[in-house]
Amino acid sequence: MELKTKVNALDGQQDLVITREFDLPVALLFRAYVEADIVEQWMGTKVIKLESKKQGAYQFETPDNKGNVISFSGVIHDLQPNRKISRTFEMENKPYGVQLEVLEFQKLSEDKSKLVMHVIYESVNQRDQILKLPFAQGINWAHNRIQDILNKLK
Repeated sequence: MELKTKVNALDGQQDLVITREFDLPVALLFRAYVEADIVEQWMGTKVIKLESKKQGAYQFETPDNKGNVISFSGVIHDLQPNRKISRTFEMENKPYGVQLEVLEFQKLSEDKSKLVMHVIYESVNQRDQILKLPFAQGINWAHNRIQDILNKLK
């Protein structure tokens, strides 16, 4: 089955670009990233903190398949409603380092939007380690959940 979410990772680069089109208005898609109750639903995680503003912080916790709690957090450096979020992302006790994420929300029509995520890692090696995981399948699954959950809010 073809994944609707596309991951473009060029060899030898320390970044990647993720794109996905949604059958959702851009304002509704944006809410999936800034409202704690929606984030919890599609990520299947507990939101400890989510300050959706410039220089706001966030912290999420989620159990792994062994019942251990994985914590991840970051700082929101820029937030432009319905347009852009720039933030850091770091998983505690994991060897992946800090990454910078720039999420751009594009209006395609009244009922369609596109998310473009530019993710920059500390090194090519760190990016390549992430790509060895079922990363593309995981992000596609998460985006499918966004679409399904937000369809109920339309």
